[in-house]
Amino acid sequence: MKKGSYNVELTDTEEKDRLYEKYEKRFLYTRKASIYGCCIKLLTDMEYVKERWDDNFYSMSEDVRSHGRLIVMEERGKELSVKYDPFTKTAFLFNVDYYGWIKSIALAVAGDVLEDEHRIYSVHGAAIDVRGIGVSLVAPPGTGKTTHSWGLMRLRDARLVSDDWYFVRLSTREPLAFGSEKNSYIEADIGKIWGEYEKLVEKVQFDPQGRAVVNVRWIVGGGGVIPMASMREVILLKRDPKDKKIVTDLTEKEALEYLLANNFCNPHQLVRDKRKLELRKNFFHQYFRRTSIHMVNTTLPPRETQRRIREIVARRG
Repeated sequence: MKKGSYNVELTDTEEKDRLYEKYEKRFLYTRKASIYGCCIKLLTDMEYVKERWDDNFYSMSEDVRSHGRLIVMEERGKELSVKYDPFTKTAFLFNVDYYGWIKSIALAVAGDVLEDEHRIYSVHGAAIDVRGIGVSLVAPPGTGKTTHSWGLMRLRDARLVSDDWYFVRLSTREPLAFGSEKNSYIEADIGKIWGEYEKLVEKVQFDPQGRAVVNVRWIVGGGGVIPMASMREVILLKRDPKDKKIVTDLTEKEALEYLLANNFCNPHQLVRDKRKLELRKNFFHQYFRRTSIHMVNTTLPPRETQRRIREIVARRG
């Protein structure tokens, strides 16, 4: 399933109430996650979803009222579907058996709350602190974001904020990036690419999609994961065999054009209307003004591409 995609159908509160009442008796498991201060509630009849959610997110106290909800259900005889009520921040996921989408939609619901109410924005990318330099890798699917964010984490002085999704608070100083996931959802082949992670891969059981929620602290230590970083370098990735140039420094305008052409490198945006488009464009405009931006073409073997990425980081260091 992970190689496909899904569409989001926007619904209204009346439809949300109807669906909630229909499935309420089947909510076998409920959990509350803390996602950068947002309380996102999971309701599901699927045990494996509950277990991965517990491993993936920090828990929120049960006496905190939820800001958003995910209702994840298995419905025989029906196709995969995702419905979202933007007014109550409630998402219904039917027959979604790929946990990567479930956790990304949870982050997107939190992002919708933060974007509208607090002007805190989502970046579907990795955020890593390298010797006090905040580095972000942002990329369309399949271009090496996970490979190279985990490659950077092999550096002695690297500390992980997030390998997949982070939130940004802008100010007159450097942008601050905040992570929200307790553990990472990785692919089984990461140990084959970077040998340092073989022992990590051996410790976990992978799901049918070849992924597992893992505690990277087993490898990098407790101090290797931090809650926030000041962002200075943004590295966009692409994979274009026709382009012989591997590293290019970008202007703010060029970087924004690339993001717009690739839907902000985020396939999990729940609401994509004109208002949201302008909010996100304005955010990235300001974000790029405060950072150095580069493009890396990931057509070379991973180790050679990683060397080029590290050279970018070393310039600032």
